[in-house]
Amino acid sequence: VQLQASGGGLVQAGGSLRLSCAASGRTVSSYVMSWFRQAPGKEDEFVACINWNGTNTLGDSVKGRFTISRDSAKNSVYLQMNSLKYEDTAVYYCAAASECTTSPDLYRIWGQGTLVTVSS
Repeated sequence: VQLQASGGGLVQAGGSLRLSCAASGRTVSSYVMSWFRQAPGKEDEFVACINWNGTNTLGDSVKGRFTISRDSAKNSVYLQMNSLKYEDTAVYYCAAASECTTSPDLYRIWGQGTLVTVSS
């Protein structure tokens, strides 16, 4: 499977963005799909994951603000980001694995990143 992330951009604090991750090849239902992010000078941070039946997990820093969803018909996964903060600025990556794990080392399938910049 190949992953293509999109939807990043520049937004003011308090605003919203929706990131998309489109998969080609195998269906996203075959995987647990996750979002990670990497801020400048920092390590990868787990953001969210969703499994085949819609069960999802969110990272502590985004709970209550971000939502992850999937559309099997479009073979895509989405990250709805609301109430964005300056500290959400990062490159966001989608990834696929056989289970939801917060460790990026356990993911072997990655999309290219999409940059989210939140201005304060």
